[in-house]
Amino acid sequence: MTDRTEIVATVLLSLAAVATAWSGYQATRWNGEQTKASSRTNAIRIDAARAQGLSEAQKEVDVATFIQWIDSYARRETELTTFYERRFRLEFKPAFDAWLATKPLTNQSAPLTPFVMPQYKLAAEAEAERLDADAEVSAAQVRQNIQRASNYVLGVVLFSVSLFFAGMSTKLGALRLRRFALGVGCTLFLGTVIWLATQPISIAV
Repeated sequence: MTDRTEIVATVLLSLAAVATAWSGYQATRWNGEQTKASSRTNAIRIDAARAQGLSEAQKEVDVATFIQWIDSYARRETELTTFYERRFRLEFKPAFDAWLATKPLTNQSAPLTPFVMPQYKLAAEAEAERLDADAEVSAAQVRQNIQRASNYVLGVVLFSVSLFFAGMSTKLGALRLRRFALGVGCTLFLGTVIWLATQPISIAV
């Protein structure tokens, strides 16, 4: 092996060893980022489930109160209907008033209940929808971090292969085979470096 080939092989072995360690470090860092993003996603989904549960409970209260109102209204118990109206939840009242304005007792095309009115809106339900959307964004971040970690793991593998070819080039007897092995190692190393240069990095602080 010529001196030049030996020098190139030595440089390649050194650089590939450092690059392998760097890729391994980045893979570990992105696995950590993925874990943190997963925790955030789970926390958001828990909050979304709580908000959705609250909205369902509020709907049940509104339905139960409205049924009692309808029952007392049908029996023309004015005092009792007033009693229930005063106990309607604040979020239900706009829909109830809008429904009454459609004259449901005489207007056959009126909505069947206040719950189909556009005025019937629950803050808890809107919050659940917002949190679900946030959870999807966070889940996308999890998937992205997993892919980044996988890319760096592949980088470790490719750099290790370039190390193999660099080391093998120092053991072969024929000069042509030495140069070929070294050329494969250098090409693989440079290609992996260029590819990983396009990947984001994560640094511990």
